[in-house]
Amino acid sequence: MSSATEKKTYEGQKITVTFEARRCLHAAECVRGLPEVFDPGQRPWIRPDGAEAERLAEVVRRCPSGALQYELVDGGAETRPGPRGSRATP
Repeated sequence: MSSATEKKTYEGQKITVTFEARRCLHAAECVRGLPEVFDPGQRPWIRPDGAEAERLAEVVRRCPSGALQYELVDGGAETRPGPRGSRATP
């Protein structure tokens, strides 16, 4: 498998964000929503500690492809079956 199909993990103090490049539609919802966290011109391009965990989770949930997902350090997680899927409720 190529690296484009791998899921990358970006760990913050309160939230971990994962990104699956092959699913990305490049809609830029993340970049528009939180440019201080999502900056394609920087490495790493996702910096989870750049915003409050709840705000970051809100922006990740708007990802139209499901390429971005998150898990809160306290155990809360988002799961989606596919693009535009609904998030799991506890």
